[in-house]
Amino acid sequence: MRQIRYFLAVAEESNFTRAAHRLGISQPPLSLQIKALEEELGAQLFHRIPQGAELTIAGKILRDRIAAIPDLIAAAVRDTQRAAKGETGSLRVGFTGSSAFNHRVPNTIRAFRRKFPEVELSLSENNSQGLVTALRAGTLDAAFIRPTAIDRTGLRIYPLEEEPLIVALPSSRAPPSDPVRLIDLAQDPLIVTPRSLGPTLFDETVALCRRCGFEPIMGQSAPQVASVLALVAAEIGFALVPGTMRETALLGVNYYALEETATVTLALAIRSEEHAPAVLAFTAESRFPEPG
Repeated sequence: MRQIRYFLAVAEESNFTRAAHRLGISQPPLSLQIKALEEELGAQLFHRIPQGAELTIAGKILRDRIAAIPDLIAAAVRDTQRAAKGETGSLRVGFTGSSAFNHRVPNTIRAFRRKFPEVELSLSENNSQGLVTALRAGTLDAAFIRPTAIDRTGLRIYPLEEEPLIVALPSSRAPPSDPVRLIDLAQDPLIVTPRSLGPTLFDETVALCRRCGFEPIMGQSAPQVASVLALVAAEIGFALVPGTMRETALLGVNYYALEETATVTLALAIRSEEHAPAVLAFTAESRFPEPG
């Protein structure tokens, strides 16, 4: 690379003295490097002329072939360094239906895209179990999940926030109290995601009812929290949902605080042996996201 730089400098300046000054070296070492290059190639590259130096036919061919090499090397170094910092490549992120309403999820995605605009980011929604399965299969790189009932084998789980559970009631159903005592809803059907799809919220909901002294009447189930709320709006029953679901202004649904204290965890999951810089950068961003 040194010989290439020296050769191109002389070719551009057509003068050994000016080229040496441009390169920040004295002329003798420059002349020695050019001579060594000519000996290695077995071809004379310059004619010495009174005004300086001019390229031979062989020198012109060499110049035309290698002129782009310094820029290519610089670009390769720059791209390599950026990839090592997680600034290029791709990232596949999953999230649950309820986690999408927590400020950390959109804030993390927004901040990451602003800092690393050249990383190709793809998003997908699923329940926590489906997201974990995709992580282990290698079709996702990171996922916002509800981790309480999840098998953590092969995963690194980063707890992000504890969200209080709140009550979602049909607008036509006056709350028995505010905040709501869960025991007062013991005769109302409970709408919840099936445990096979959402084990964390299912287990927390049922456990809370039992702590309050009753076995819940299991009503219609729904695969996602959005469809759970749609059933609440249809006056099928009530639901317990993460507090950030208040952001969902669904006609026919009102939200109330619970008198009892219960929370669900939001976490980010990645593979245990994950070392990709983009994934690690996203993980760091999720723990300290910029405000919206």
